[in-house]
Amino acid sequence: MSFATIFRLRQFFTIGVCALALFLSACADDEEGYVERPVEELYNGAMDELLDESFTDAARGFDEVERQHPYSVWATRAQIMAAYSYYRNNDYDESIISAGRFIKLHPGHRDVAYAYYLSAVSYYEQISDVGRDQKMTALALQSLEELVRRFPDTSYARDARLKIDLTRDHLAGKEMDIGRYYLTRFHYVAAVNRFRRVIERYQTTSHVPEALHRLVEAYLVLGVPHEAQVAAAVLGHNFPGSEWYLDSYALLEGVNLRPTEDKGSWISQAFDAIF
Repeated sequence: MSFATIFRLRQFFTIGVCALALFLSACADDEEGYVERPVEELYNGAMDELLDESFTDAARGFDEVERQHPYSVWATRAQIMAAYSYYRNNDYDESIISAGRFIKLHPGHRDVAYAYYLSAVSYYEQISDVGRDQKMTALALQSLEELVRRFPDTSYARDARLKIDLTRDHLAGKEMDIGRYYLTRFHYVAAVNRFRRVIERYQTTSHVPEALHRLVEAYLVLGVPHEAQVAAAVLGHNFPGSEWYLDSYALLEGVNLRPTEDKGSWISQAFDAIF
């Protein structure tokens, strides 16, 4: 073996020894920084942080309860409290993750309905205005409906039903916003599809009267006067005092047409299934 080879081997050995020493030193530092504490002390400390509205510290404290005492009853409580602390801190993604873990690990727990609720409202709080992407709104609606389906008789479900109405109205508003945009760009078929979606999916929202009026507008331009007449008739029957009906009636009158009922039209059928 040459001298150069021996020298290189000694270098590698020295580097390896140094790396091992650094690793052991880091481990020692971690062990010195880790102090196992009684579960009651950890949990009560996290509760104190929560009561002081130090939500970040509270969440960390509850997570530490689970880390140090994963099989204790306190760990189960700490999981749901961590989710709540993250929610109060507006850290919605972490709240959803924590609530989801609780649901997965404790599906039969008495607080599982609350975990579903925390997850749903964490999505709900992230709903943005209708000019932006509505992914969070859709996720909020899905989560809220699941909560109502699973726990219909709880106070969480009662609150969720109110939020569902607002969420559906928001999604309908997004469809209307896109439909109006298509109208301004003269994409009438695309506009009709958006307004139709409002009528068929979000019939109980406040946007339905305008959606029917916009259908009257679009169908007249497309040269489908019969559907325009039906839309106006349905609008007048279900929302007789609406300003949108007055505008629709005026549009038809301007081309010598009147609202006309037709039970075979998709518009009439959609409303027959609702009202």
